[in-house]
Amino acid sequence: MKIHEYQAKELLSRYDVPVPRGSVAKTAREAGETADQISQRVVIKAQVHSGGRGKVGGIRIAETPAEAEQIARELLGTKLVTHQTGPEGLTINAVLVEEAVQAEKELYLGMLINTSAYAPMVIASEAGGMEIEEITTRNPAKILRQHFELVAGLLPYKARTLAYGVNLPTENIRPVTQVMAGMYRLFTEKDCSLVEINPLVTTTDGRLLALDAKINFDDNALSHHQDIVQLHDSSQEDPLEVEAGNTGVNYVKIGGNVGCLVNGAGLAMATMDMIKMVGGEPANFLDVGGGASEEQVAQALKILLADPNVKAAWINVFGGILRCDVVARAVVRVLEESKASVPFIVRMNGTNLQEAMRVLEESELNITFEADLVSAAEKAVAMAKLRLSKANDTSQ
Repeated sequence: MKIHEYQAKELLSRYDVPVPRGSVAKTAREAGETADQISQRVVIKAQVHSGGRGKVGGIRIAETPAEAEQIARELLGTKLVTHQTGPEGLTINAVLVEEAVQAEKELYLGMLINTSAYAPMVIASEAGGMEIEEITTRNPAKILRQHFELVAGLLPYKARTLAYGVNLPTENIRPVTQVMAGMYRLFTEKDCSLVEINPLVTTTDGRLLALDAKINFDDNALSHHQDIVQLHDSSQEDPLEVEAGNTGVNYVKIGGNVGCLVNGAGLAMATMDMIKMVGGEPANFLDVGGGASEEQVAQALKILLADPNVKAAWINVFGGILRCDVVARAVVRVLEESKASVPFIVRMNGTNLQEAMRVLEESELNITFEADLVSAAEKAVAMAKLRLSKANDTSQ
């Protein structure tokens, strides 16, 4: 789960990480009032779940409260399009108004799980201000890493090693290690998957501040952190993904034209890979899981069909706990109710396969059966391309 920058800074400040003075504003008037209280130049920062905001006008300087109000008015309610949001962009419902500071040195600090080493890790770099991907590409030697254990914690000598490694003056070593200690406590106590400060700056007036921050949380641990759940902003997510989460299935919209419904994440990945291998583009990742009910499968199918890009649907199910006949009845029910014209390719095996085949055959719906994995993928891709071609011809 992602949260906004202003929420991340509020959390960091609770863990003794210094942040600039400022406040979130959801109206232009609030932005002007906050700027007036700060009584100096301010930065107006669009609050969306995306990086790269400054490159597309999402971060702007205001010299006066009136200018802050005007900038907020221009931003609020509009969509910000970055390289991370895709062409549809994300709606700006709030802005962060905070003091503009003069940075003397910019650092990068991040904590995440290193899945290769099966351990949490701290990353530090003196090339702050750039996205970590840019640092990796341009200055890989500038990235320093230290692993730590959840039981022993981030040992002080490791924090000092990183602080010295980013070429900080002696007087900043202790404050930076204290920032790392606060990040560590937040990371472990709130079950974060990422805590990132970029940049962490030393200012010309001698302060150390988290100028920008990003925090993500492990979805599987949210049941233990209702205070974090309250920070969730569904307006920053695809409506279909939100609906899928409420239904209890895993859905991610990808953008292709072959819709997939699968049980099991591994099979879902293999299904998408196969679509790519035969020259198609998957429209989504949709895993209904092993124990889905008929109602959940039906809702998942409705979500799949709600994507206008889907020109063909491939049901690829290995029946175990989730029986094939449950999926078949859900497919028939949704197609009969929706009158969808999207062709369906069904590949099933496992528990109650014969019953499932009987249900689908007796429905006399637009369903193609294919037992072979490669052939099923080829048919799904061919049908999607054919319907897309016909749609393009009609529009011309």
